[in-house]
Amino acid sequence: MAKVGNRQYKTLVCTECNEENYRVEKNVKNTTDRLELKKYCPRCQKHTVHKEKK
Repeated sequence: MAKVGNRQYKTLVCTECNEENYRVEKNVKNTTDRLELKKYCPRCQKHTVHKEKK
């Protein structure tokens, strides 16, 4: 069984308008680098790259 403390919530920020749109759960032990996902931004009204907030 997995340990309880490995998953944390991270905020994703749009690279074009810098708005915080999504909160995702991430396993920080297995995925050490920052998340970079292509998601829909309601402010830009298109799919853009969202990066993990610092």
